[in-house]
Amino acid sequence: MRAAFQTQQRAEHLASQLPPLLVAAERVAMTVAQGVHGRRRVGQGETFWQFRRYQPGDSAEEIDWRQTAKTDRIFVRETEWEASESIWLWRDTSPSMHWRSNPQLPEKSQRAELLTLALAALLIRGGEQVGLLGESMRPMTGRAALKRFTELMVLSAGNAAAQRSIPDDVPLPKYAQVALISDFLLPLADVATAVRRIAGRGIKGYLVQIVDPAEESLPFSGRTRFEGLENDGEMLIPRVEAVRTDYQAAFAAHVAGLRDIARQVGWTFLSHHTDRPPETALLSLFMAFSEPGYRSP
Repeated sequence: MRAAFQTQQRAEHLASQLPPLLVAAERVAMTVAQGVHGRRRVGQGETFWQFRRYQPGDSAEEIDWRQTAKTDRIFVRETEWEASESIWLWRDTSPSMHWRSNPQLPEKSQRAELLTLALAALLIRGGEQVGLLGESMRPMTGRAALKRFTELMVLSAGNAAAQRSIPDDVPLPKYAQVALISDFLLPLADVATAVRRIAGRGIKGYLVQIVDPAEESLPFSGRTRFEGLENDGEMLIPRVEAVRTDYQAAFAAHVAGLRDIARQVGWTFLSHHTDRPPETALLSLFMAFSEPGYRSP
């Protein structure tokens, strides 16, 4: 009964944050949108994009003779690359995400929610079909899609039974794209299993690790007690500075392992620290999505 009450309280708290979260996400998305020209790019498709000057190696079939006849230069007609069928976003809602080392920093969960929603806003603005992985939402586009996406984020975050450190095994359409946003502080074998399961279906993906700066540097000193957030007990270290070097090496090895997992299946790995502007991570992720379309061999 108490667990249900706490879940309700969490949901109500998140619901109260919904308008400011959406406003913040759209502000971040707008900032990034002003620095790029959208996801339109040359490729296979039927929609006209632009004319450009003929270059050696271009096929004669690509020449637009009507446009060429208007000037003394030869022009090629380029079409717009057709976007993937759907893009699915997922962010970690497990207890380990509800942590920050400094009151001036956002919780990892807050930054993950902001990035997820801002990315959805940016992709939807570009006409993409976006869905929330693991939720009852088919990929949609348009303003209504962003509202529905936000509502489902709030509901899933407030549902204790739905909290996951790794996405559930759900069917996805071939050639979809997926972005997984998490601290990924779990065994590398578990991450590899989930990633290979998704990538094996011909899906391109992105791993975005959210890191509190203290998790990487271990800046504490003296006698310190560390408490786990996911029923993993506690640990008392007499002198933290005595283990700092080994800890930093272990953390770096873990990040390198995540990068290798992504590389082995042709995915992209990004790392974002909560003490840095969210726009930086969002721009990197958006530009990664803007690379030429992926097709499984």
